[in-house]
Amino acid sequence: MKLKAITLCSLFCLLSVAGFGQGKYYWQQEVKYNMNIDVDAANHQFTGTQKLTYTNNSPDTLRRVFYHLYFNAFQPQSMMDVRSRTIADPDSRVRDRIVHLPKDEVGYHHIKSLTQDGNNVEYKVDGTVLEVTLNKPILPGESTVFEMSFESQVPRQIRRSGWMNKEGVELSMSQWYPKISEYDEDGWHPNPYVGREFYGVWGSFDVKISIDSSYVIGATGHLQNPKEIGHGYAEKYERPDSKKITWHWKADRVHDFMWAADPDYVHTTAQVPDGPTLHFFHQADTVAKNADRYSQAQLRENWDRLEDYTVRAFQYMSDHFGKYPYDKFSVIQGGDGGMEYPMATLITGNRSFGSLVGVTVHEFIHNWFYGVLGSNESRYPWMDEGFTTYASSLTMDYLFNNSNGKDPHRGSYRGYFNIVESGKQEAMDTHADHFHTNRGYGTASYSTGAVFLNQLRYVIGGDTFDRGMKRYFDTWKFKHPDGRDFLRVMEQESNMVLDWYYQYFIETTKHIDYGISSVVGDDQATFITLKRHDLMPMPIDLMVTYKDGSKEQFYMPLRIMRNAKPNENPDIPRTVKPDWPWVNPTYTLKVDKPASQIERIEIDPSKRMADINPENNVIEMEEYMKAYEPTTY
Repeated sequence: MKLKAITLCSLFCLLSVAGFGQGKYYWQQEVKYNMNIDVDAANHQFTGTQKLTYTNNSPDTLRRVFYHLYFNAFQPQSMMDVRSRTIADPDSRVRDRIVHLPKDEVGYHHIKSLTQDGNNVEYKVDGTVLEVTLNKPILPGESTVFEMSFESQVPRQIRRSGWMNKEGVELSMSQWYPKISEYDEDGWHPNPYVGREFYGVWGSFDVKISIDSSYVIGATGHLQNPKEIGHGYAEKYERPDSKKITWHWKADRVHDFMWAADPDYVHTTAQVPDGPTLHFFHQADTVAKNADRYSQAQLRENWDRLEDYTVRAFQYMSDHFGKYPYDKFSVIQGGDGGMEYPMATLITGNRSFGSLVGVTVHEFIHNWFYGVLGSNESRYPWMDEGFTTYASSLTMDYLFNNSNGKDPHRGSYRGYFNIVESGKQEAMDTHADHFHTNRGYGTASYSTGAVFLNQLRYVIGGDTFDRGMKRYFDTWKFKHPDGRDFLRVMEQESNMVLDWYYQYFIETTKHIDYGISSVVGDDQATFITLKRHDLMPMPIDLMVTYKDGSKEQFYMPLRIMRNAKPNENPDIPRTVKPDWPWVNPTYTLKVDKPASQIERIEIDPSKRMADINPENNVIEMEEYMKAYEPTTY
């Protein structure tokens, strides 16, 4: 039976990603959590039991497992504390706050017991990591059951999780439970928590939370007992007459579970046509606490208006990047800014309307590029943050400019160019925890990640890219794609070889700089010489504008692409010139019109190519003209 289980899993996984993932045999682990949590809200503590069924779908025999104990990061001298106090540009929300926490404001998880299939196992706690030595190995295709009891203290809200955030939200419960580490083709990922990104195992959650009856909860998944709860989940309900009530939640096909609770939450809903029900949770009377720029009336109006904008944004994303697969999403006031979780987000709410829409849009779009496409955002933060930034810019442009505004990605390019100029750029291929500076991490993951996509659109063509993004979503949803998996999808869609693009832009900090070196001609033809000044090669779009107002495109593919993109501007004639070998620093092309008829020559008029010196990309012919007698061509 075990062999049969392996074979069926292998067949399913292979068929699911056939033709992708560079031909690798794909598998992923599976978890099933059952948790019972009893919350002491007054003291910001809780006790819990956890039953975890873990299925090993890998071809490897596992002799130990790891859990994340994220709350342990909020203790003086933790790695997160030390990192924040020693990095050159600490996060302003953290700085040295952890080292000064009193005992009743630190976070912790105390493991009281742990068994495997009913027998005690040896374990040790090392900061935010719990290492478990198994009594018996978990063979390929086998499952095992871990049962744990634990006591936890919620830290004062500093970074993402915690109690009493700056707006007065009582409990922001993210990364709040002992969470088993992911094991994939690269092995275990028990990264100590220093405040950056996350990676989880796909599975299901069955969670019961007992808390004071005055609290309202928003969470991942679906409430199973709404008629016992009320609080906006059911019109008719019979809430138990007791100090505490138990909220019963279930979530399937997710890789994490979060919740937030506050006695002052207002809970409203909005329906996305042919999409999910949206749930909104924000404070009522205390919504303006610590907000010195906005009145309570303004903030309430912002939250009311937010609903329609979020509905429209969900529709845009489902139309352009793949249909959101769940039937629910919650926007919850809490946390320390904005952070994504499966089927939900925590955001701060004391904002202008534009800022409130912006943070909501960015965080819910993560549910495409983190929630559904479960890439390892610690190892590949650009696949999560960069892709989300790219899609957020388009969505916000649609909402506020009807997609007729300025370049929606100009902010991402500006961030990229600024860090290149500063000399502090770090490669996108760096693990999120190991960037030298927060600025280096932020720019690489957000700005440069978005530039990577928009520039890829330049390389393979807009329509091809748009189809590829949907194909990527449909192929890899509910899985763990990595950067090469994304690349392979785009190679399939474009029929191009794109490894060079990934290697240069993701794995190095080499830059693009092309220029027009010379323009010479006679009364029969014009010869334009282009030069690559920096190290990264690119295909070149060249636009020639004539004095009569007509235009002509010239396209030089890179030889290593092994294909040419379609004409993105079919109303303008295009000539595909011979391939440009990347080893050649210069390229001369012939235009069959005299230079006297040319008004302007420009490299990449779409400005999607991240050329660090665009000043040499344009020539106005009135200012630049000289005779030329070609000796050879």
